[in-house]
Amino acid sequence: MASTVSPEALALQRLYHWETTTPDRVAFTQPQGGGQVLDYTWKQVGDQVRRMASHLQSLGLQPGDKVAMLSKNTAHWIMSDLAIWMAGCISVPLYPTLAAGTIRQILEHSGAKLLFVGKLDGWDGMKPGIPAGLPCISLPLCPADAAKSYPTWESITTKTAPMQGQPVREAADLATIMYTSGTTGAPKGVMHSFGSFAQAVQQGLQRVPLRQDGRMLSYLPLSHVVERALVEHGQLATGMHVFFAESLETFTADLQRARPTVFFSVPRLWVKFQQGVQAKMPAKKMNLLLSLPILGGIVRKKILTALGLQECIFAAGGAAPMPHELLHWYARLGLRVAEGYGMTENLGASHITDGDPVSFGTVGRPYDVVQCRIAPENGEIQVRAPWTMLGYYREPELSRDAMTPDGWLKTGDKGAVDGQGRLKITGRVKDLFKTSKGKYVAPAPIEDKLVMHPAVEACCVTGANLGQPLALAMLNPDGAKKAQSAEGRAELESTMAAHIDAINASLDPHEQLDCIVLMSEAWTVDNDIITPTFKVKRNRIEDLFAKNYEKWVGSRKKVVWYGA
Repeated sequence: MASTVSPEALALQRLYHWETTTPDRVAFTQPQGGGQVLDYTWKQVGDQVRRMASHLQSLGLQPGDKVAMLSKNTAHWIMSDLAIWMAGCISVPLYPTLAAGTIRQILEHSGAKLLFVGKLDGWDGMKPGIPAGLPCISLPLCPADAAKSYPTWESITTKTAPMQGQPVREAADLATIMYTSGTTGAPKGVMHSFGSFAQAVQQGLQRVPLRQDGRMLSYLPLSHVVERALVEHGQLATGMHVFFAESLETFTADLQRARPTVFFSVPRLWVKFQQGVQAKMPAKKMNLLLSLPILGGIVRKKILTALGLQECIFAAGGAAPMPHELLHWYARLGLRVAEGYGMTENLGASHITDGDPVSFGTVGRPYDVVQCRIAPENGEIQVRAPWTMLGYYREPELSRDAMTPDGWLKTGDKGAVDGQGRLKITGRVKDLFKTSKGKYVAPAPIEDKLVMHPAVEACCVTGANLGQPLALAMLNPDGAKKAQSAEGRAELESTMAAHIDAINASLDPHEQLDCIVLMSEAWTVDNDIITPTFKVKRNRIEDLFAKNYEKWVGSRKKVVWYGA
């Protein structure tokens, strides 16, 4: 699909626009620790980017060279990205939670010539993944060891003159290689151009009300496609003010500081917000208060203010389906949460709802220039957009396999389109499994129901070749703490059994769960059970636990404790 994009809409040109027209306007607010923050104006951002771009060129980096970034979200993550582009290079962002082996794999596969090292929690475990001899630059807020080992951003920009003029990168130029989170094997390097980002964001702004006087909190990994498009490129398009989160411990304060006008999150965090509210105000009490004409409005405002979302005009979720009950709960508070759909290969920009309750259970209609169809042979969702990836870096066969012969992107998701043109995701093409009774089970819709239990952090429905499916669930910290006492375990077993009964009552007989297995040990990136975007690796679950399935089912218990 062909589509045009104005040169003025491209990333670097947008930087020059804000640097020139609003030099004193604050672009970033960066926490420094201890409640202190540092603001960066567009003039300061432009100056810092120009100085680092000059330095990168002085190192002998050539146009098209790859430069990697390993950091949590900070103002200097985005400034590094802009400097890489201004220097004529291609950026390779890495998730800030990757294991050393994956870091090495990506750095070697991409051929990165330099690495920016920024704010990180597990640096000691990551450092062995950096190939010997690879030049590194440390960003502000990086681990102390990195600041001592590598030249610092501050020392470089202080002594380097800023690049002059307005270097331009064309729409067709390769901007970045974004490595997928690896749910189905080794990460793949998705290639996107400057024009693709500009077109996707221009379309996105027709549905998502980002604007110059708006605010966003950046906390989901900028190495993920949605945060990259929505925050980095959304800011370049609109000039909005971007705040950064400091840590999990300060997240509530960070959110209240930002008071975002647009807020995007994964379903897991939306659930945590709900659980936090319900811990202070039981559902029955809240429902009663919300039903009262005047008091209901006061309660709604109080709850949203406590969350930092009192000025939010657009809320959205993505990366996984949002449970219907959760969407209705937020709607009662006056916060309509839209659901978006897409993948790294199409910049996360395929479909989105407007948060209207009639769209709950769907991901809405496609963006205006996006086409969507359902493959008749297997129900796979296939999409076509002007910003579909250029391909997987150095993987021509995989690139061909990702597309149909007539040029549609194969998503790997199963779905259906309703009479109003709204898309409903029904599972993964390869996630379906068959029980010993010959019936197929789609795990995703069942998992959406399971995670609504307040003690469940993550779960996986499995059971190929068993009589009935079963579920494995990782308890969240509160649930794991409760499980340490006999009384707590008994309470969890009781509420979990009731939860399973309620879920089973809503399922077809062949989908009903035999049992749920509770685990207190965390599923993490380090033990390779989840991806950096918190998606459960089903193959890894099978590898670790399949040998126990028959024993667990044979126990005839509805709730089974792993390791007990």
